[in-house]
Order: sequence, then structure tokens, then C-alpha cells
Amino acid sequence: MFRNPPDHGWRFLFVAQRNAVLSHFPLKMNCWWLPALGLIATMTAAMASLAAHGAAGQPTPSAQMGPAYRYEKGGWSYVHLEGTPAQIGYQHGFLLAAEIEDTYRVLKLEDTHETKRDWEFFRAAGKKMLWPHIDAEYQLELQGIAKGVQAKGIKLDVWDIVAMNGSEELPQYYVPWLNKREHAMNAPHISAPGNCSAFIATGSYTKGGKIVIAHNNWSSYASGARWTVIFDIMPAQGHRILMDGLPGVITSQDDFGVNDAGMMVTETTITQFVGWNPEGIPEFVRSRKALQYAASIDEYAKLIKQGNNGGYANDWLIGDRKTGEIGYLELGLQNTPLWRVRDGYFVSSNFARDPKLISEETEGFNIKDLSSSPNARRVTAEKRIEQSKGRIDVEMAEQFLADHEDSYTRKVEADGRSLCGHIDADPRGVPVWDLGPYNPFGAVTGKVADSDMAGKMSLVAHAGHPCGDDFLAAPFLKAHPEYEYLRPVLKDMKSGPWTTFAVPTN
Repeated sequence: MFRNPPDHGWRFLFVAQRNAVLSHFPLKMNCWWLPALGLIATMTAAMASLAAHGAAGQPTPSAQMGPAYRYEKGGWSYVHLEGTPAQIGYQHGFLLAAEIEDTYRVLKLEDTHETKRDWEFFRAAGKKMLWPHIDAEYQLELQGIAKGVQAKGIKLDVWDIVAMNGSEELPQYYVPWLNKREHAMNAPHISAPGNCSAFIATGSYTKGGKIVIAHNNWSSYASGARWTVIFDIMPAQGHRILMDGLPGVITSQDDFGVNDAGMMVTETTITQFVGWNPEGIPEFVRSRKALQYAASIDEYAKLIKQGNNGGYANDWLIGDRKTGEIGYLELGLQNTPLWRVRDGYFVSSNFARDPKLISEETEGFNIKDLSSSPNARRVTAEKRIEQSKGRIDVEMAEQFLADHEDSYTRKVEADGRSLCGHIDADPRGVPVWDLGPYNPFGAVTGKVADSDMAGKMSLVAHAGHPCGDDFLAAPFLKAHPEYEYLRPVLKDMKSGPWTTFAVPTN
């Protein structure tokens, strides 16, 4: 039944199946006098009954779960999913049900607060705007997640799940487009986000000439503290995927992953991007599809561009370990230039580099303003890469993601302009993203891989600030009551160790 999962993986699945049985066949487990053999016989009979008939004629959790499992390590939940789209979705929902419900509360609060639209708006947008343009394969997976969550007694439906998957593109791309189209009165100003610091390097820049790719996710600390799943997905069709991710979401969403065809991928968001195509395919579908089916830079670029809806516009860093080539795809809606090299590097920190895209598809992003976080981090990133030429490896990449230099002030201080972002410590905030002073937002995870690791379907990940600092919610809220609205969802974000993950081998 299992493909060599770790011991804690199969123990978790047994517990999940046992609990499913007990939910249908209640036993007074605190009855100390129940004979051990009687207990075993009762559970065995229950298992047999469920296997034969299923609950209300539906597939049993055991049948649906197949070889799925999860385990905890270094502040992350490693989740293996395998099978058809419906099976993968059900496994996802069942294994992460509590985490999905928790993440739902975060995204609901953040999205409604930012846009001044209620959650029913986002459910309806998921149903009417996104669903008709989602491939059947991923519709089945999304439905499976809802069924898996419901099997654990959690009352979320598929439209909640779709809205969660659209949490990057609906509030920050679709809503501004809709407000403008409807001439909405008193609508809040919403700028496309600018999150993350990353680089990819190859050839003479790296130790041994192998590709090295690194990324830290910048997000709100409320969602970032939950962005701690390592998904190992073995689909019935396409390539096996290893990626970080958010509970309930079918793509990485901050987009760091490798596949068994040798692709190594990450991205950072294009600051102040403007654009939306209501007939396009959601970004969360295109990014998942590209990682699942691409075996080359050209294939990845084709799939991520196909049906582009403009949502969650990113600069994509793409590597092919088979050839050593790396690419940089600036994915606007109308402008999509691709640069590629076999000896060199690309850094990315939420700046757009194509003048035509900047002119036509941003709200006047100023690439010359070196006080702006995207540009300040670009200066630091290029400096660090050039200083490390020929020595770049996984360890150096970890240090890169933890860097606290502010290139504008020329000081070493954790703030909104350091590669490891700490906007909660910055009295300036980040105006270009509409983030006010001391906003609880910044670098929440780090991930690194090189060509050798990717060849073994492996990566190294860090939960929490890559620098090692902890974020503590209670003292922060006491010092900054302006963020009191986040109290129901803001929790401590402890910094974990750099932890290596790899798919099991047969």
C-alpha cells in the first residue's frame, strides 16, 4: 500500500483511518475493562464493514487515501499525495483539514478587510469568474479537497476552496479591475503586491557550475505562519512535484518547486502591476500545470503564459538541471519577455525590468527610486551574487536569504529593504505596496535547492524568518494596536532550522 514512507507517515495514516472507523462505530475507549481481544475484533469488523460498504455508499477514507501520508519536521508538514486528481484532492483535504480551516479564517479576514468586500463576493467570484476557466483535472482536485475537509466534519465547500486558491489574484487584481469597471464609489486603493526575494545562478557563478536557486516568501505574518507545507505530489499524469505551499491550495502560491523532469522554479511578484483578463485561466491553475507538465524552459513558459488572465503577475526564475540553462520570464498580461543564459544569474525582488511592461502595465513603477524596497533589495542582491561569484552554493544561498543589509541607508538593519524583510520593524512601512508603518509583513520562509538536490527531488527549507528571528504576536499587538483587527488570526511565527526534504526512494 505504501511506497516506503517514513515510519511516522504510515502511523499517521493508520491513525487517520482508525479515527474514521471510530467515528462510524463509537467505542468507549475509556472503558478500561474492555478486553483487548474484543477491542481488536470490534475494530477489525468495523474496518471490514467500511471496506465492503463504504459510508452511505461513498468511497471510504481508506480507499480514498491510498498511499497518502504526512509527517512533521523542522516546523513543516510534509504531505505526500498520489493518484487521480479526485484522489489527490481528497487526500489533501483529509490530511490537512484542520490547517485548511485555520488558513480559511486568515484569508477570509485579510481579503475582506483589504477590499471591503464580504466573503460571499469571493465565493461568487470563484464560482463565476474562475471556475469556468479551470481545467477539468483541477476542478476534480478542488472538489476532492472540499470532500476531504468535509469528511473531517469541517463545513467548507468547493467555492470556499476555490476562493482560497484565488486569494492572490481575486483581491489584488480582479477587484481593482472590477472597481474601475463599475466606477465603484469610495473603493479602497489596492496595489498589486510585491513579495519575495530570490535568485537563480549557473555556470561560472556557482560552485561546480550547477544551478542554485533560492527564494524567501514575503507575506503577511498571519498567512506566512501557515505557509509551511511541503507537498510531494505524484499525479496519475505528468511529473512528480516537490514544492512548498499553503493548506488547501493546489499550487505552491509563493512558487518554489522542483519536478522529476529536472525543472527548478520560483518567482517574485511584479510591484504595482495592473491588468486582468476575465476570460483567462487563473494563475493558480497555470502555475500548477506548468510545474506538473513542463520538462524544459520553453515548455514551462508556454504553459504559464497559456490563457494568461493577468492575475498574480510575476517574474519567473526557471532552471533546467538537465542543460544547466536558466531563464527569467517577466509575465505581464501583454508583455512577456524571456531572458535566458547558461552562464550567469538573475536576481528578483519585485521590480519589473522590461521598460515596455513598466510603461504599459504598472502604476508608474519607478525603477530609479533606490529608497523603494524592490530596488534597494535588487542592489543588495546583485552585490551579494557578484561578491560570491564561483562560490555560490546552498549554504551561501541560505545566507543570502537571511541578509539584513539596507542598501539605501548603508546600514545592517532588519527592515522593509533587507533581503530578509521585517516590515514589522520598519517605521516607514513600504508605501509602494500600501503597507503602513510596522505592518506585520515580511520574509516568512526560505527555500533553496541546487541541481544535485533537484535530481534527487530534494530541497532545503526554513520556516519563519530565514535570519532566525522569532515573531511574537502578543507583544507586537500591544505595541501596535492599529493592527488589533488581526488578533484572531495573528500567531507567533517561530524560526525553525534549515531542514532538508526529499521524496522517498523505492
